[in-house]
Amino acid sequence: MLEATLVMLAIGGVCGLVLSIASKIFYVYEDPRIAEVEGFLAGANCGGCGYAGCSAAAAAVVAGKAPPSICMVAGLESAIKVAEIMGLDPGSAEPMKSVNECLGGVRADDKYFYNGAPACAALAALWGGRRVCTIGCLGLGDCIRACRFDAIEMGPEGYPVVDEARCVGCGVCEKVCPKNIITVRTMSQRLLHFNEEDDALAPCRQTCPAEIDIPKYIGQIREGDYEGAVHTIRERNPLLLTCGRVCPHPCEDYCRRGIVDEPVSINQLKRFVADYEMNSGKRLPIPCAPETDKKVAVVGGGPAGLSCAYFLRRLGHRVTIFDAMPELGGIARYGIPEYRLPARVLDWEIQGILDLGIEARCNNKLGRDFTIASLRREGFDAIFLGIGAWSDYRLRVEGEDLDGCWQGIKFLSKVAAGEKVKVGPRAAVIGGGNSAIDCVRTLVRLGVREVYLVYRRTRKEMPANEVEIEAAEHEGIKFIFLAAPVRVIGDENGRVTHLEYQKMELGEPDASGRRRPVPIEGSETLLEVETVITAIGQRPDVSFVEKDPDLAKLKVTRWNTIDNDPETLQTSIAYIFTAGDAATGASLVVDAIGGGRRAARSIHQYLNGEPVKGSPKSLRKRHIPESLFDDVPGVVRSKRTPMPELPVEQRLDSMVEVDLVISEKDALYESGRCLSCCRLCYNRETEQQENQGAGQDGSSEDAGRELEEATA
Repeated sequence: MLEATLVMLAIGGVCGLVLSIASKIFYVYEDPRIAEVEGFLAGANCGGCGYAGCSAAAAAVVAGKAPPSICMVAGLESAIKVAEIMGLDPGSAEPMKSVNECLGGVRADDKYFYNGAPACAALAALWGGRRVCTIGCLGLGDCIRACRFDAIEMGPEGYPVVDEARCVGCGVCEKVCPKNIITVRTMSQRLLHFNEEDDALAPCRQTCPAEIDIPKYIGQIREGDYEGAVHTIRERNPLLLTCGRVCPHPCEDYCRRGIVDEPVSINQLKRFVADYEMNSGKRLPIPCAPETDKKVAVVGGGPAGLSCAYFLRRLGHRVTIFDAMPELGGIARYGIPEYRLPARVLDWEIQGILDLGIEARCNNKLGRDFTIASLRREGFDAIFLGIGAWSDYRLRVEGEDLDGCWQGIKFLSKVAAGEKVKVGPRAAVIGGGNSAIDCVRTLVRLGVREVYLVYRRTRKEMPANEVEIEAAEHEGIKFIFLAAPVRVIGDENGRVTHLEYQKMELGEPDASGRRRPVPIEGSETLLEVETVITAIGQRPDVSFVEKDPDLAKLKVTRWNTIDNDPETLQTSIAYIFTAGDAATGASLVVDAIGGGRRAARSIHQYLNGEPVKGSPKSLRKRHIPESLFDDVPGVVRSKRTPMPELPVEQRLDSMVEVDLVISEKDALYESGRCLSCCRLCYNRETEQQENQGAGQDGSSEDAGRELEEATA
């Protein structure tokens, strides 16, 4: 017995020694974070994440092959805890959702018939698929079969439809799609995705400076999903009430229906749903990513600054807006008259942005109340400069400093601020853009008896919006075309008495493509006026740059705009970004909004320590050539919904809003005119389809009804 025991002990000792040596030789290190991460996963081992159990999923997270939000069962709280373990930005813990933007389906033309294996992968291997569209959905449902959560189904139009409530963002559908039509993105990724060459984009959507998914929100209006339409617009544009009133809608110039018919009234539909929310008595919730520890200073509370602040806040960053004026809004408040954009509407819209948790410090001017250095000392990690274009160009003619002379933006700002502005019974406004039109229409409302608009070219060359020009004509403005101001004449007291101008004729086109005005010798003419307003354009005031040593390396262009990378909007100082009029010169509100979002994307990259870069396939207002048609067969002509407006006799004695919102009935009709275009596809109509509209009759009674009355 003793011998056997000793033998067993000896064998055990040898085995222990061998194992000890083996453990040194074959030692496998396991990162302790794997166990920590696994501890915050659901433990269901369901495989919904695409890995064989929670241990494998945890290992993938630690290896950087999977995001903190990998567990579809445990939810957002688990994802945030996992992000903390990994030392990642909590924003990366956002849930993923599957998105399909291809709306071709049965509408898509085939280039050949296919009778092979009923799988997208097999079909794609044959010359890229049967569809004429190079990027279009093949429609055989590989993504549907791959989804383990029944979150995708084949819609009635022949393309996959995602049920967001069921989707867990596992990404399997994206992996099996051979055409990259199905994508899985977080909310932040969706907010910051810009139009690219291989996206499924309608021409109107390619044109929109804010890159709004126009066919989607119009389709939602058609289905009565007004809240969904608001969310769709707000994913790209936080100032939908403002744009619904002042945007010149360049998207409508590329509306396919407009090729053979009148374009869809896209902007009126945007205003319809924007006003729907404002008048509903509630604000729709706006989700934000989990909080980060990053701080951003937004200098300038105009459209660009508000847009940048909005998107940065939704990305989880802390944002403070600094503005030199008493109230936020920038040119939208102080440069656009109330008859176009009422202050109460702008107030409501801005408050919704601030309610996300954004701090605003008004009456704070850069260079006077704070500096770039003081912002950095306060702990701001990045700075956005959206200072606008507040300096009017001068005429540089004799007498323009006489009593009675104004510059456009200064005049409009004083009126907007409620200050008393002294004007005479006769006034002339020099210019042909939107600011000039705003000035003449404002003068009429201030009681000026005779108002002239003096422009050196013809009506055809005026850059102002056509609808604004027509409104000015209806309100009795007198246009003097082909007239270039020579000097302003005053009396012995220095008060304006006349504007002298020289008659012009059009010569050869200049760099802008418009025919150059040429003076007619001896044609000088006197116009009797007591007020002269110059509205020939604005530029940014960048005088603060020279006064701040921290901005010594900030490059400024010869046009007094802040120089930046046109794709990323990063300036010559790495932590400073810019957009809007400060970078482009005076431009459209919607351009500033799009620039604010683009800058927010770059700032987000900078804050996360990523390379600040754009997409190599970015469109940036360019168009996909194959999506532009010369003809659109199968379109049945239908009348465009007219813009309802207050009668002239009811609007000239106050700043009451002139353009009104269309009725619900007309909105449903107008949304039915949309062809639901994609890259190549569009709805070919029949008479029967046209008659299924809501029956817009164009009557002034329907057109003039307010939204709350229409939806009561």
